[in-house]
Amino acid sequence: MAKQFLRPSYIELDRSALENNLQFIKSNAANGLRISSVIKGNAYGHGISNYLPIAEKCGIDHFSVFCADEAAGAFKYKTKESTDIMIMGMIRNDELKWAIDHGIEFYLFEKDRLESAIEAASEIGKKARIHLQIETGMNRTGFEEDQWHDIFKRVKSNKDHLDLRGICTHYAGAESVANYYRVQNQDKAFRNAIEVAKTVFYELPTLHASSSAAFLTYPDMHYDMVRIGIAQYGFWPSRETYMHVLKQNNSFTKDPLIRVLNWKSEIMSTKWVGEGEFIGYGNVFMTSRKMRIATVPIGYSHGFGRNLTNAGYVLIKGDRARVVGLVNMNMLTVEITDMPDAKKGDEVVIIGKQNGQEITVASFGEMSNNLNYEVLTRLPARIPREVLGI
Repeated sequence: MAKQFLRPSYIELDRSALENNLQFIKSNAANGLRISSVIKGNAYGHGISNYLPIAEKCGIDHFSVFCADEAAGAFKYKTKESTDIMIMGMIRNDELKWAIDHGIEFYLFEKDRLESAIEAASEIGKKARIHLQIETGMNRTGFEEDQWHDIFKRVKSNKDHLDLRGICTHYAGAESVANYYRVQNQDKAFRNAIEVAKTVFYELPTLHASSSAAFLTYPDMHYDMVRIGIAQYGFWPSRETYMHVLKQNNSFTKDPLIRVLNWKSEIMSTKWVGEGEFIGYGNVFMTSRKMRIATVPIGYSHGFGRNLTNAGYVLIKGDRARVVGLVNMNMLTVEITDMPDAKKGDEVVIIGKQNGQEITVASFGEMSNNLNYEVLTRLPARIPREVLGI
């Protein structure tokens, strides 16, 4: 597999795992609730070009990205005309015409962008597909309460140029019970905004507010659409979220979410190192006995952080092999003294399973104090991805 790509490592995407995760998500959703697949950060490290088409095959028809650049990538790789793409964050005013012309939806959260969208839509003769983001307490982007009525009226008066697809907000920290009252207050503010919208619009557009954490924790906040990120990839937003779901349904005999991604490499070289010798750069690791070392052709440039020096593990021959010595840009070294059959070319699992053993992204992250989100999105786009079970 690895040799096919002529690259030091590769990533597998398991379609059956994605199907399982989406089925679990749908089982927690009311009929008619639309799921928007969040694919920002190169689909959380899974690769937009590979991930989007298989998500479409699994029934997803709406995708959320952060910026115009990601939207362009998603547009390039979508396979269905009916698939919608929504920009939740950055789009410059001079990129609006491109988005409008290609039917890309985008958030409006400031007057300048609203006016620019009206102007761009008027110039090219197509309606801008917009979502109005409401500030409810996240305090990043969104229209403030004293703007709501005027903004709604402005949108309504420009219905020839604006296609209002949604009104939305984002909850701050729904993955932690510590933020319970903050989230409740945000939802109250959002409901107030909806009431204002009802006084302006004859019919409300799609309402959406929940990420994976809010979707799994607050079912009364689902509205018409939910934006599912980390959960679709097989990860819980937090341990608290998992425990909450487990408490609500204690019939689970195993984790209902399955990791979609596996990351693998191979042994590049092996050698024996005598007792009392340093391995790799500097003097961060000295052998306490005669040791057999395997070099693996990945390093911090591939997303395997330097802070995993003398702390990380990989799987070889179904056993854990510890990292010894400094993780450098393109290589790391692991001890295989007690693996006499290990040899050059053998599979190395960085994230995934091998002969009944497993290294999860969570455990990988715990070694370096990184969140699942960080570990995943740091995986470089240049690592080849292959979809299993197409």
